[in-house]
Amino acid sequence: MPEDQIKPPQPKSVLVGPPGSTREIAILHRPAETRPEAPALVWLGGYRSDMSGTKAIEMDALAAECGSEAIRFDYSGHGASGGEFRDGTISRWLEEALAVLDALKPTRVVLVGSSMGGWIALLLARELRRRGSLALDGLALIAPAPDFTSELIEPHLTEDQRQALKDKGYFEEPSEYSPEPNIYTRALIEDGRANQVLKGIIETGCPVHILQGMADPDVPYKHALTLMEHLPADDVVLTLIRAGAHRLSRPQDLEKLRSALATLINCD
Repeated sequence: MPEDQIKPPQPKSVLVGPPGSTREIAILHRPAETRPEAPALVWLGGYRSDMSGTKAIEMDALAAECGSEAIRFDYSGHGASGGEFRDGTISRWLEEALAVLDALKPTRVVLVGSSMGGWIALLLARELRRRGSLALDGLALIAPAPDFTSELIEPHLTEDQRQALKDKGYFEEPSEYSPEPNIYTRALIEDGRANQVLKGIIETGCPVHILQGMADPDVPYKHALTLMEHLPADDVVLTLIRAGAHRLSRPQDLEKLRSALATLINCD
């Protein structure tokens, strides 16, 4: 479909959480146009990212070209969704991902997880397998950061940061991607320990394609190699991009993403 003929996805929302902590989760939903039998592409963004980012839009554009369904949403405290960012935890954002799928009811999905979204994708895959309510056709993980709180943050905390966590319940650090600092809360870190996946075998039951930059300063490529070791039963493809940084948003990176997604949804 020519770019100027691509229809915008339909805005929706879903309320998540009990009274007193309900948050409105913003969704952009592209229904399938010509391939309703194909799996829906589901975007799971990274920490402090939103569904309007380059890779998320590229995923949606591919779905439009293939006539397939695409689902994007913002976690609470992110983008167009309600809720406070500082209240966010892995469990909370996983709950929201499940609520979005429950609301839209796709029958087959390919989960597309970027950075922290890769961790949520693995947790979501486990829950979907447990439920058995819809088919999981694949995972596309972009610079995946499973267990990043315990593996990539906690070991490198300074004494000042540890004290801030104890005294204030959070610490801040400068962000390379935003003028606003990154905020890491004690609740996020403690909840991260409870949601670790790199402690045993991960069984997704579907093909997994990992895209990882070797020049990534945030998630070292060895982290992707570690993840592969925990996926011994799955069909895993790892694409290492020598000059790729964390965002993997250059044209050549996006082309690799499109190729991986087209394969997973069987779109020639």
